[in-house]
Amino acid sequence: MPSFSDILRSLSRRSRSGLRRFERFTHRSAASLRLIASILTVTAFVASAACFAGFIIYMGFDLSQADTASLRRMLRAAQAVFILRVAYGLIFFFRPTCRQTTWVKWIVDCMILLTLLPWIYPHPEHPWLPWLERMLYSEAFLYSSLGAYALVTLCYGIIRAVGKRTNPSPLLSPLFLIFIFSGSLLLMLPKPTYAGISYTDALFVSTSAVCITGLTPVDVYTNFTPMGVTILAALIQIGGLGVMTFTSFFAIFFSGNASIYSQMLLRDMIYSRSMSALVPTLFYILGFTLTVEAIGAVAIWLSVTGTLGMTLEEEMAFAAFHSLSSFCNAGFSTLPQGMSNPMLLAAGNNSIYWVTTAIVVAGSIGFPILVNLRDAVVCRISELRARMRHREHEPHNVHPFNMNTKIVITTFMALLIAGAAAFLWLEWDNTLAGMTLWQKITQAAFNSATPRSAGFSSVNPASFRDITLVAVIFLMWVGGAAQSTGGGVKVNTLAAILLNLRAIVTGRPYVTAFQRTISVNSIRRANAVIALSIISYLIFSLLLLGLEPQLSTRSLLFESCSALFTVGSSLGATPLLSDASKILLCAAMFLGRVGIISLLTGIAGRQKAAIQPRYPSDNIIIN
Repeated sequence: MPSFSDILRSLSRRSRSGLRRFERFTHRSAASLRLIASILTVTAFVASAACFAGFIIYMGFDLSQADTASLRRMLRAAQAVFILRVAYGLIFFFRPTCRQTTWVKWIVDCMILLTLLPWIYPHPEHPWLPWLERMLYSEAFLYSSLGAYALVTLCYGIIRAVGKRTNPSPLLSPLFLIFIFSGSLLLMLPKPTYAGISYTDALFVSTSAVCITGLTPVDVYTNFTPMGVTILAALIQIGGLGVMTFTSFFAIFFSGNASIYSQMLLRDMIYSRSMSALVPTLFYILGFTLTVEAIGAVAIWLSVTGTLGMTLEEEMAFAAFHSLSSFCNAGFSTLPQGMSNPMLLAAGNNSIYWVTTAIVVAGSIGFPILVNLRDAVVCRISELRARMRHREHEPHNVHPFNMNTKIVITTFMALLIAGAAAFLWLEWDNTLAGMTLWQKITQAAFNSATPRSAGFSSVNPASFRDITLVAVIFLMWVGGAAQSTGGGVKVNTLAAILLNLRAIVTGRPYVTAFQRTISVNSIRRANAVIALSIISYLIFSLLLLGLEPQLSTRSLLFESCSALFTVGSSLGATPLLSDASKILLCAAMFLGRVGIISLLTGIAGRQKAAIQPRYPSDNIIIN
C-alpha cells in the first residue's frame, strides 16, 4: 500500500505534467484563443448594452409579470456571458489578466463570479453567516454586480474606440450625440415625467443638459418626477465633466488599461503635465468636483432649510441638485420660477445667492487653473515642511503660477467685478428697486456671475433695460475659462485679443503678458474663435428670426445668444418656439458645447504642413 508521501508525489507529478500539456496547448492554439477572446469581448459589450437597456426598461415602464419574467431571462443571459468572459480570461490568459487588472476590477470580476453561487450551491437551509447568505443570494447583489460589470465594459469599449489612430475632434462630437439621444429616450419613458412630453421637448432638454445650457421649453418642477430629475442630474454631470473625462475615469480606474493615444488625448484635455500624472490629475479633477458639489449642497441646504416649505428629504434633494447644476454651470432649477422664487428673495435668504455664486465661479474657472493651483499649494507646503525641519529643499519653479493661470484669474475677476458694478448701476431703480443695499449688492454679484454660463436668474431678465441686456449678452458671449464647465468664447480668448490689441496700439513687436510672450498660434486661434462666434451668432439669429416672425426680435436675439454660448438665460421665448426653432437651438447648443474650431477641424481634417508650399509674403491694407 503506497504511503501518503508517495500519493502526494504522484499527484504533484501529474499536476506538473498536466500544466505542461496545458501550456503546450495554449501555445499551439494562441491564435484561436485570442479570436475566441475577441468574440467574447464583443459579445460582452453587446450584453452590457442589453443589460443597461433592461435596467432602463424596468425602471422606466410599468411592466406586467410576463414582461418582467422575460426581462429577467435576458439579464440572466447577460450574466452567463459575463461569467464566461471572466472565467475564460482567468483560465487561458491568467498572467496578462493579473498584470492589467486593477484591484477594483478584481472586485467587479469576483462579484460576477459570486453570482454563480446560487446556481452551483442552492439556497442552504442552515447558512453559516445569515447576513452574508442574504446578500449573496439576493437580487440586489445580482443586479448591482451586472450593472457594475456592464458599466466598466461599456466605458472600456469607448476608450478602445478612442485609442484608434484618428483625429480626436470628429470623435468627441459623436460621443456627445450618443449621450444626447440616449438622454432624450430616457426622458421619453413614462416614469420620468408626470404627464409625458413630446420627443422634441425631450431632445431639447437632453441637449440642454448634456451641453450644460439650462434652456428648457417645459417647466422642470411641474413636468419631471424625482426619477426624471435624477436622469437630468446625471446628464448634467456627464456634460459638465466632459464625456471623455467621464468614460476615461471608469475605463482607466476599473480596467487599469487604455491605449497610449487615448491617454495622450485625455492628458491634453485635462491639462496633465505628463503621462505618469494622468491618473492622479484625473482623480484630482473628479475629487475636486465631487467635493465642491458636496460642500455646496451642504451650504445650500443650510441657507434654505425651513424656508421653502419642504420636507427634510426634499430640501436635501433640492440642495444636491442645485449644487450640481451650479458647479456644472447648467442653470437648471427644480423650484417654480427658479432662483427668482419669492421665497428665495426673502430678506433672510441672501446667503443662497452668495453660495451659488461661489459654486458657479469654482466650476467656470477651468480645470487647468485648478490643477495649477493644486501644484502651487503642494509646492508651498513641501517648502514649508522643509523649513520647519531645517532641511534644504530642492529648488522649484520661482513662478508656481503659469501665465495661463494669471491671465484667466485676472481677466475673470475683472469681468466679475465690472459686471456687478454695471448691473448695480444700470438696474438700481429698475429690477433692484425696493431692495435693501445688501440685497442689491447680492443680486448684482449673482447676476454678474451667472450670465457667464450658469444661466440662473434671480430677477426677471425680461424686465432689464436694453442697455443691461447688451451688457448681459456681452457676458454670455465671453463665458467662462477654457476647459471649464462654462461656455462662451472663453476668458482666455478675450484676454488674448485685448493683449494683441494693446501690442498693436503701443507698437510692440510681440504680444506679452506677465513677462511672457504669447505664441502667434494662440493669437491666431483666438482671432478665429472670435470671428467664428460672431458669424455663427449672426447665422443662428437670422434663422431664428425667419422661423419666428411673430415673436419679438429682442427675445429671439437673446435666446439665440443664450443657446449658442450655452448659458441658459431666457426672456421667456423658448416655450413659445416651434419644433423647427427648437431643433435649431439644439444645433446651436451642441455647436457651442463641442466648440466651433474643434468641430470644423474634425470635419475638414488636418492638412499636412509638409505638402504646403511657402509663398512670398505681402501686406494687405488694414484701416
